Amino acid sequence: MSTTERPRILVVGGGYVGLYAARRILKKMRYGEATVTVVDPRSYMTYQPFLPEAAAGSISPRHVVVPLRRVLPKAEVLTGRVTTIDQDRKVATIAPLVGEAYELPFDYLVIAMGAVSRTFPIPGLAEQGIGMKGIEEAIGLRNHVLEQLDKADSTTDEEVRRKALTFVFVGGGFAGAETIGEVEDMARDAAKYYKSVKREDMRFVLVDAADKILPEVGPKLGQYGKEHLESRGVEVYLSTSMDSCVDGHVVLKNGLEVDSNTIVWTAGVKPNPALARFGLPLGPRGHVDTQTTLQVQGTDYIWAAGDNAQVPDLVGRKAGNENAWCPPNAQHALRQAKVLGDNVISGMRGFPQKEYSHANKGAVAGLGLHKGVAMIVMGKMKIKLKGRLAWYMHRAYHGMAMPTFNRKIRVFADWTLGMFLKREVVSLGALEAPREEFYEAAKPAPKPQAAAEPAPAAKAEAKDDEKAKAS
Repeated sequence: MSTTERPRILVVGGGYVGLYAARRILKKMRYGEATVTVVDPRSYMTYQPFLPEAAAGSISPRHVVVPLRRVLPKAEVLTGRVTTIDQDRKVATIAPLVGEAYELPFDYLVIAMGAVSRTFPIPGLAEQGIGMKGIEEAIGLRNHVLEQLDKADSTTDEEVRRKALTFVFVGGGFAGAETIGEVEDMARDAAKYYKSVKREDMRFVLVDAADKILPEVGPKLGQYGKEHLESRGVEVYLSTSMDSCVDGHVVLKNGLEVDSNTIVWTAGVKPNPALARFGLPLGPRGHVDTQTTLQVQGTDYIWAAGDNAQVPDLVGRKAGNENAWCPPNAQHALRQAKVLGDNVISGMRGFPQKEYSHANKGAVAGLGLHKGVAMIVMGKMKIKLKGRLAWYMHRAYHGMAMPTFNRKIRVFADWTLGMFLKREVVSLGALEAPREEFYEAAKPAPKPQAAAEPAPAAKAEAKDDEKAKAS
């Protein structure tokens, strides 16, 4: 039984699927029909396709995130983590930011925990790597890169300069290719303001275990993306991987060794490992196994979608691929969230569930200012674009896909200002330790040490020495 008179719909995760599913449910729900509760460790949703632009300073970091409480005023938003789910009792255990864990009963459950970075046991990766899954990492990467330029400009030690100006990116998918394209653009602009740092002094390295980059846009556009990055001085190494990066000494499987202070890891994602504790049926890679209706296999009150779900791709299966699954991208997450929200309402009212089916509409990728690739699918026709036109398509698509009208306006305002004003190249590295300077000013001064008093035995020995000298 729920603690409220109304049934509770518990949404685990406030990311893309969680936010849109909760909005859809609240929109379709009758007044007082149910209580919608959203639980997430963060009080905001991050639009991840904009992280590379946030790292490059093209978009304000605050405009890339959507505050959950503002967008879901009719829902309960709990900042914490769901640690366990008891399906027999229909109770979830919530671990809040502070205080002890508590149980929360529910009647319907939505699993929308998203994905985390997929890593491997590479020596030094945990200590040296920088991810690109959250806005905090994007801000940290931007500050870190600009700090490396500051270091290189302020030293005459060639080894220190070389290590500071070498940037290694592992992963050639959307996240990796877009991030290295944006960051290289930013570093090129920033170098104009340093007297002893030029773009020629920097070294950008992109590594991927696959034999191509940007596989989402097809082989021809992927090859164009590779050649474009190489024309900008980026070294692209395919069919290889990183063996170690201890203390910033990067060793690749192809034999290349470089020293770098900046190692960015974007080599794919995996479902949130917390799913293994929920007792749900999981696929071979850890995704929640769902039906075509987005209901979790074997249940009629649990739904899942997005990066943490294994959703059958009906379009691919009709074309003859019996093992087709929906790829984990924003295009599918948005549409799955809407179907999921409708199905939760239908399930609550006892109506039939709707199957999720969506044909791929293409993919767009930005590789820096005025540079990009795009593949637009219109029926059986594929339109391939590159350069400035593809970049416009990239911005138009993601600008319209950005949740809420408020955030759309802010993002387009950032882009408009960027047309007339120069890019900001300020590093705010102190954000990572904002209290350090105040602590140094406020900590008690050390007390002056008094001269140590000689021990009694030492005093006696000194007197004996004096007597011996006198005699």
